[in-house]
Amino acid sequence: MKKEVRTRFAPSPTGYMHIGNLRSAIFEYLVAKINNGKFILRIEDTDQSRKVEGAVDVIYSTLAKIGLSHDEGPDVGGAFGPYVQSERKDIYLPYAQQLVESGDAYYCFCSKRRLDSLRDKADKENVQYKYDRYCFHLSQAEIQDKLDSGSNYVIRQKVPDRGTTTYNDEVYGNITFNNQTLEDQILIKSDGFPTYNFANVIDDHTMEISHVVRGSEYLSSTPKFIQLYKAFGWKVPIFVHLPLVVKNDGSKISKRNGDAMFDDMINEGYLPEAILNYTVMLGWSPGNEREFFTLKELEKDFTIKGISKSPSTLDYDKLKWVNGEYIRKMSSENFATVAEKWIKKGLNGKNLNIDKIAGMLQKRTDTLGDIPDAIDFLSDVSEINPDLYFHKKMKSDKESAKILFPLIHNVLSSLDSWNHDAIYNSLVEIAAANEMKNGKVMWPLRVALTGKPITPGGAIDVADILGQAESLKRIKSAINQLEGNNG
Repeated sequence: MKKEVRTRFAPSPTGYMHIGNLRSAIFEYLVAKINNGKFILRIEDTDQSRKVEGAVDVIYSTLAKIGLSHDEGPDVGGAFGPYVQSERKDIYLPYAQQLVESGDAYYCFCSKRRLDSLRDKADKENVQYKYDRYCFHLSQAEIQDKLDSGSNYVIRQKVPDRGTTTYNDEVYGNITFNNQTLEDQILIKSDGFPTYNFANVIDDHTMEISHVVRGSEYLSSTPKFIQLYKAFGWKVPIFVHLPLVVKNDGSKISKRNGDAMFDDMINEGYLPEAILNYTVMLGWSPGNEREFFTLKELEKDFTIKGISKSPSTLDYDKLKWVNGEYIRKMSSENFATVAEKWIKKGLNGKNLNIDKIAGMLQKRTDTLGDIPDAIDFLSDVSEINPDLYFHKKMKSDKESAKILFPLIHNVLSSLDSWNHDAIYNSLVEIAAANEMKNGKVMWPLRVALTGKPITPGGAIDVADILGQAESLKRIKSAINQLEGNNG
């Protein structure tokens, strides 16, 4: 009988989720789903010093926003719980002691001062630091005496120091490491908590994880994981290492360096589904030119063989383009709903038709966060730079604007019905009556209504949204400004 595919996303509760973490979660989810398997959420909080209050809620909300539903986890339960490492603390020490008994691990009582001196010596000699196994050579009586006296200790893995360790990765193929380069890593820290690497192996085995999907930064530490599996006599899981996600300069993404995290992107107005789509394409290809996938489509089309070995660059311009495409593909109703809070922010308390504004914006918006600045002219227009009336193609300048504005004001003030078609027809009639192109009328009106050279909508869209009274008020103000500026 074929064993069930089980993957896990095991983040640390540090308060944020960067794009590399998110991509790991997505790929782990997809590896499970393409095999009709289970996707498990496990919280790895063995490093209590890095734990941030409320960070677990950030993890839950991120997965929910992106659409990744876990089959087992701290909040939904499951047959392999607890799913929080700190709640599993008591299970790790017995496993470490089992390795001590089998000779695959040992107690280490070395002080911080001694370890620091070993590191300093290695630095001075320009060699790789490696623990010298001083405590491995202690007699059983010496060890027992230290334990009985309450001496602080850690438990270290005894890694083979001869031969090689080879493993097969689904992305990178066969990888071989010389065992002499591997250090005797700590399994249990002096505070009784397991290290990340040790807890990882114990939890993956006891939770029956079949596929370990994670970043390629763990390629070099995987031999020590494998040696642990071998020491226990356990089956080694399938490893799927993902290429790094880096910035344009090749450096790693880091919150410390001010790089955008998932919540930052949401707060900047990126859509969760666009972030998901873009993130999947960081290091994965469907084998053709297709660029857009829904999560449901990925659950069928994703393949491990499509994962690249090369690092992927986080390109915000490309992300913005993808986001813009998603916005333009939305129904007008959905866009108005997601854009409403951003529109209201730009209106600064002014009460205007949200649906009309959304209709003006949708084809011209790449991120929702662009909206407030793009429509700030709807709330108010200050002094207009008269140079804006000049437009070579429209054959417009401030002198022609001074002549046209009284005509425009008179015609628009006489309209009984204020709507897009009525405004358009009136302005076209002015152009025809004065034997000029429509643009020569539309451009100065756009400047008068917005005070800007670039806006998400033209003069008619803006006038329709502002309403008759406000539009006429702004035209009158433009007239007064031009008359007061004779330069």
